[in-house]
Amino acid sequence: METQLLLGNGGNRKGRSRKWKEFLRFPHINECTELEKSIEQDYYSLCVKQPIGKQLFRLFCATKSDLQHCINLLDETAEYEVTPDDKRKNFGKELINKYLTSQVFKHSFILFYLSGAPFAEYQKSMYFDRFLQWKMVERRPITRDIFREYRVLGKGGFGEVCAYQSRASGKMYACKKLEKKRIKKQRGEAMALNEKQILERVNSRFVVSLAYAYETKEDLCLVLTLMNGGDLRFHIYNMGTEGLNKERVEFYAAEILCGLSHLHKKSIVYRDLKPENILLDDNGHIRISDLGLAIILPEEKLVKGRVGTVGYMAPEVITNTYYSVSVDWWGLGCLIYEMTDGNPPFRKHKERLPRQEMERRVLEMIENYGKKFDEDTKYICKSLLAKNPKERLGCKYGRGSEVIKGHVFFKDINFTRLEAGMMPPPFVPDPRAVYCADVLDIDQFSTVKGVSLGEVDENFYSKFNTGSVPVPWQNEMIETECFKDLNVFGPRGTRTPDLDRSIVIPKTSSETQLIHRSPPEYGRSKKKCKTCANWKKTKLTNILNSRFDDN
Repeated sequence: METQLLLGNGGNRKGRSRKWKEFLRFPHINECTELEKSIEQDYYSLCVKQPIGKQLFRLFCATKSDLQHCINLLDETAEYEVTPDDKRKNFGKELINKYLTSQVFKHSFILFYLSGAPFAEYQKSMYFDRFLQWKMVERRPITRDIFREYRVLGKGGFGEVCAYQSRASGKMYACKKLEKKRIKKQRGEAMALNEKQILERVNSRFVVSLAYAYETKEDLCLVLTLMNGGDLRFHIYNMGTEGLNKERVEFYAAEILCGLSHLHKKSIVYRDLKPENILLDDNGHIRISDLGLAIILPEEKLVKGRVGTVGYMAPEVITNTYYSVSVDWWGLGCLIYEMTDGNPPFRKHKERLPRQEMERRVLEMIENYGKKFDEDTKYICKSLLAKNPKERLGCKYGRGSEVIKGHVFFKDINFTRLEAGMMPPPFVPDPRAVYCADVLDIDQFSTVKGVSLGEVDENFYSKFNTGSVPVPWQNEMIETECFKDLNVFGPRGTRTPDLDRSIVIPKTSSETQLIHRSPPEYGRSKKKCKTCANWKKTKLTNILNSRFDDN
């Protein structure tokens, strides 16, 4: 089934439910008091790190010419950083001529200046109050009712992966379902929770994003970036001649390198690099997926463990010695080799070998380089596939990804522009094609028998069931224009009734319950009294509107 066919309720609502505004209804600002006390209070956390916070701070700055001047300078400086080399010199001169005599240059660090008095003033404004409202909406409980479920896309280790669509925004996702009984039977609690917690730590355009984590009666659900372009294995082996051309190999390797670099900066070692775990999106960009075997490195320490996929595990993993990020650079070498040759480095495609023989080859065999390898590709593969991690590219001098980025193999890649998402991919998936197995070809899971769930399991589920993940959720609101459609203020820059702090709404009132509903518990009737609901809604609207009219 094509993605276009999955999109429900299109047209002017852009896939949103008829009740999408109900899903995203703002609470009154007076209901945000406790949240205001608990959130981080620094400039970076509120105005840089969080997308909606950044947007609202910029709206605040737009009301003051001197602050808008600072924002313009920041934007143009960022644009300079991603300007192509042949145009950068002239653009730099324009910046100097435009801002050199400006008052703004009295502040040697613009961000430092904005984080002072302007930030303090912002926190007293209606724009910050609106940010608190968005945060309250973001923190509401998540249930399956918030999504539409479509076709099965594939299988994970503990359950199916399905196409999902947010009823609130219309955004498409992939939902990775982890069957509770299957997790318990396979003792996979630690692995499932590990993947969820690591995904929460990472915000990279080269790693799949976790937008929501919630539970149903039967499953734990990870709602992730939807990647419609298929996995790298499909493109290597099912698109004509086995292997990819040099341009695609270089581009994908560069994006994988950036993804690994972002993980390593968070002290995360991936440990399972293989073609099946590299996914393409609609535009032809890749993301690293399936972080179940990833591990967070203890500070300045090494780890050991025989984990990964046979044929892609580094020698130090096979010998069960201590390692750190070296195993990921080995995996990158395996991928570059396989994308180029159409075969993994130590066996032929579809060749089946006993585990012992496969491990012997990895430890002892020297990979063969045929006619498909030019000198640059051969050079980087040999450097990354060095048996001794101390001699491996990226491990020698402690500079990791920066050394690899400087390799001649990547001479055509501008990594600054690549990381900004400004380099066009060499291949764009056909939107009419399906890059995954037919629904009928996906084997169904058998029923798990002999496993019962009890109170002991609830502690684990509570760690998993945390709802929306802030940055991806806020990006969803901005990208789907929900932010634009709902972020409305009063006439001539005044507060709307829901931002009027002088209105007192009792915490136990029916109006509060209407705005901040809790999801129905399992087994509890979901039937609602339409008459009561409409009365509550009308009463609240009248209270707020009458107050606004009085002002």
